[in-house]
Amino acid sequence: MFEQLEKLEKRYLEIEQLLASHEVTSNKEQYNKYAKELSDLKEPVFLFREYKKISSQIKDLQNMLKDKHDEQFLELVQNELADLKNKSLDLEKKIKESLSGEDEDAGKDVILEIRQGTGGDEAGIFAADLYRMYTKYAANTNLTVELMSANPTEVGGFKEVVFSIKGKDAYKRLKFESGVHRVQRVPATEAQGRIHTSTATVVVLVEPQEVDFVVEPKDLRIDTYRSSGPGGQHMQKTDSAVRITHLPTGTVVACQDERSQTKNKNKAMRILRARLLDAKRMEEAKKLSAERKSQIGSGDRSEKIRTYNFPDRRVTDHRINFTSHQLESILEGDLDELSDAIIKAAEEKKNE
Repeated sequence: MFEQLEKLEKRYLEIEQLLASHEVTSNKEQYNKYAKELSDLKEPVFLFREYKKISSQIKDLQNMLKDKHDEQFLELVQNELADLKNKSLDLEKKIKESLSGEDEDAGKDVILEIRQGTGGDEAGIFAADLYRMYTKYAANTNLTVELMSANPTEVGGFKEVVFSIKGKDAYKRLKFESGVHRVQRVPATEAQGRIHTSTATVVVLVEPQEVDFVVEPKDLRIDTYRSSGPGGQHMQKTDSAVRITHLPTGTVVACQDERSQTKNKNKAMRILRARLLDAKRMEEAKKLSAERKSQIGSGDRSEKIRTYNFPDRRVTDHRINFTSHQLESILEGDLDELSDAIIKAAEEKKNE
């Protein structure tokens, strides 16, 4: 591990010099590439530097103990030595975590996409319930929600809703929500009281910064058009809606919820960048069978991950066989018990 850290520190110093050179600063693409690499190396390198500093202090104190001193002084040295050794162990643990890459995105913001699945209007209503659940959870945990795109149904649901959640540990807490969510309940429109099963699909994407994932302007086609949704006369008179097509992959993102064309374009670019990065990572993960085995579930977006059963007031996560009978509180955003159980199971699977 320490040999690897020495190499990382050497590379960190090399990149610092490269970023100061005129050749790199005059090339935006190259500069962004090196800046991203430097950012990725920063945590393990700085932890390693602190570890080396503490190791040096421990060595100095151990040498002091070899000399003759009064008992009071030796006691102080031994106490300080014990504190430093604890710090050293803590740093070593943090270094291992930073090198594993498991927590690389833990502190990043996310973009969630919820789409109605099977079940018609009831599926759209369930998609709206999930949207409300996640926004309530965000409010409970001091995270910030920003609606980015919405396609509502006539009965108060969503065909699709896209929104970002920002704040501490957003990705860490929500990354396992991707997959098919299933609801079993009697719809309000069902006269005979029969239980229906409907689904909605949740996709959780890391929201990258421009420096994290560069999208070339030449690869984009940007179209503007008049918004079809609510917004009054202003929306009907201006081409404020924006559709962006990524030509190499055919990925299309459209935003029309803002009155400003610029705001719609910025939101569409954020969604596009997140989708492209996610597609790249999914492709890389397919090549790493060991990584797939260490994940909770298959990571397949078509995988049924959770059932919300209203008659039994039960929520079951099928990946870890976890069941809670607090359905109402979960739908009100109290996801901590469920989230903690999934994170714990993921850690245990990783360490198998």
